Amino acid sequence: MKLDLRRFYKACNPSQSLLQKNDAENPYYIDFSPVRGRQLVEELKRTITHVSPDKPTCQLFAAPAGSGKSIELTRLRAELEELGFHVVYCKATRYLNLGDVDLSEILLMVARQVSESLNKIKSDLQAGEMGALLKNQTEQLLPHAGGSGIGHSLFGGSGKIAPRTKDTLELLWRLRMYLEPRTNSILKSINQELLELAAMELKRRGKKGLVTIVDDLDRLENRRLPNGRLQPEYLFVDRGDQLRKLNCHVVYTVPLTLVYSNELGKLTGKFGVEPQVLPMVPVRRRDGTHCEEGMALLRQVVLVRAFPEASPELRLSLITEVFDSPETLDRLCRISGGYVRYLLGLIYRCLQKENPPIPRQCLETVIRERCHELARAIDDNQWELLRQIAADKTVSNETEYQILLRNMRVFEYRDERGRWFDVNPILAESQKFKTGPCHS
Repeated sequence: MKLDLRRFYKACNPSQSLLQKNDAENPYYIDFSPVRGRQLVEELKRTITHVSPDKPTCQLFAAPAGSGKSIELTRLRAELEELGFHVVYCKATRYLNLGDVDLSEILLMVARQVSESLNKIKSDLQAGEMGALLKNQTEQLLPHAGGSGIGHSLFGGSGKIAPRTKDTLELLWRLRMYLEPRTNSILKSINQELLELAAMELKRRGKKGLVTIVDDLDRLENRRLPNGRLQPEYLFVDRGDQLRKLNCHVVYTVPLTLVYSNELGKLTGKFGVEPQVLPMVPVRRRDGTHCEEGMALLRQVVLVRAFPEASPELRLSLITEVFDSPETLDRLCRISGGYVRYLLGLIYRCLQKENPPIPRQCLETVIRERCHELARAIDDNQWELLRQIAADKTVSNETEYQILLRNMRVFEYRDERGRWFDVNPILAESQKFKTGPCHS
């Protein structure tokens, strides 16, 4: 089987997602659930279907960018739909500017997505009353700016919340100033005039309930607001009691920076649950021995991008079409630490230098370059912390440890004993890590 280099190059670009809808049927899809430790999707699902099927739940999910979070959430959606739930998947980046977003915009975005989803199944339920209410409030706020045209530009002809555009930026800002103090009444309107009616309509149609998955909020910018709080802290901690009051099952993605911060206790207190964190794919076990199960899946992540039509067994026989030896592929998988985005990024850089089969020397050059880039930002104290983490596989809540986690200097894994941590394998290649700053 011949390698299509152009397609392989595109498939390895870490900035492009090949997994969108129907991920389980996508030829590039690899199921990591057998090696991720706890079955996180199963726990999210059981909370909705078994623990509290008739009472709204609110759960939090976090993961490093590029580790497969959206794939897992797509699988959750599919499994819930198979069990009879109506699931609305909201991608926040489609509607919100995550560098500058407020609570009312998140709530209205969810309302719009739920309304659109119900319309697609030809439900008799509309969000008309809520839309009319919001348009009336807007007209009162901006009577001089064009009358009913404001409601149309912001909400569209059917009362739905319109996407943010350059033409509506000023109106949206002014609308936020009006709506934010009235968030509780807006939340009450969404619950009573949309979600509660939606739940009744869905049950009339034989559905077991309404679930909303709000993805991409993990991409909120970690900028500091005028009140001194970071944006994720303000939305999920300070305003968390309102976010969790939507009258349906909700799963929010949250920034990893918030999970690995001193605000975690407050976050858990506001939502009543700890965030579920998606771990890396293990390439080694806690005791340092190789994890062949994880390695086998990572090999397929690479090879399926080269030969998506081939069977997993056939792909293994074609390794030397992509690398000079199977050992080079294994070296690539191990140095990635099970972080898929790193894995693809390393291949991509190799392909920028040479055509397949990629020689071991080329991979080693890329590893050294990446190691140098990461090591430049680490001070002597952090090197010592990294050596401690490598030795005992734990981290504390101290700020320095959390910085290393947030910046992907340390990876989190799961096994039957729970959470454990290890140093990013690329950093472990550094002489400063091996010998200490005084000997480098």
